[in-house]
Amino acid sequence: MELFDKYGGYRKLDSFTLATVIQLGTIRFCERFLNRRNDPCGRTFDQMTQAARSGRQNIIEGSERASTSKETEMKLTDVARASLGELRGDYEIWVLQHKRAPWDPHAEEARAVYGVRLDPASGSAQNAHLSGLYLLAQEQKFAPWVDSADSLVAANALLILIQRAINILNKQKEAQGKMFLEGGGFRERLTAARLESRVPPAEADAPLCPECGKPMRTRTAKAGKNVGQPFWGCTGYPECKGLREVQKTVTAHPPSTVVDGVDGR
Repeated sequence: MELFDKYGGYRKLDSFTLATVIQLGTIRFCERFLNRRNDPCGRTFDQMTQAARSGRQNIIEGSERASTSKETEMKLTDVARASLGELRGDYEIWVLQHKRAPWDPHAEEARAVYGVRLDPASGSAQNAHLSGLYLLAQEQKFAPWVDSADSLVAANALLILIQRAINILNKQKEAQGKMFLEGGGFRERLTAARLESRVPPAEADAPLCPECGKPMRTRTAKAGKNVGQPFWGCTGYPECKGLREVQKTVTAHPPSTVVDGVDGR
């Protein structure tokens, strides 16, 4: 039985790549466009950069926790999605503050950003160096918009990248849920593995469980009217409580022999 799920591999995820581009773009956006006049306490700067960081870091942590907790992986994926949703709200407010509406998804500028495709990450995920080169190359694809001197262009481009990342994370979470339903979680496998290690091999003549089909083994009743009596119990106990009676073997008396008129039994 495979006790641990695969873990890591986040460098291959498009959600991670986009979250990295978003975090780098958000840091530069805040450094370039937030100042003492529009953010006197620096609170918006902190909240935006922290939300961008949370989006990326929770993808990493969820991937690293996948080996022992699918539940945690799904929760952290959802936290990443929610953090990016919070950041999206900040960029929307920035655009609205300038008396403009965010780009129409069908507008030429929006379609240009939506049309930029990421390169496959599989060959660059071996280590931090190769991954870093890959991420910088992907970041450059969006630089004409994200690094624009016009804050509205940068904000709108980042809004599109955030929406793309959220869409991917939604699909990612659904896939994680499906895997959990099909393969169960770590605690289930841990219990099953422990039970397997405690159950001795089934006897050679053991019947199959009428409930689940697993081999059975003899046990002794410890309570009730049949206390002390043997019975067949499923090796899958306690998940399966299938029982069978032990068939009593009736041993016939050997034929008697008479020797010189004396019963030889």
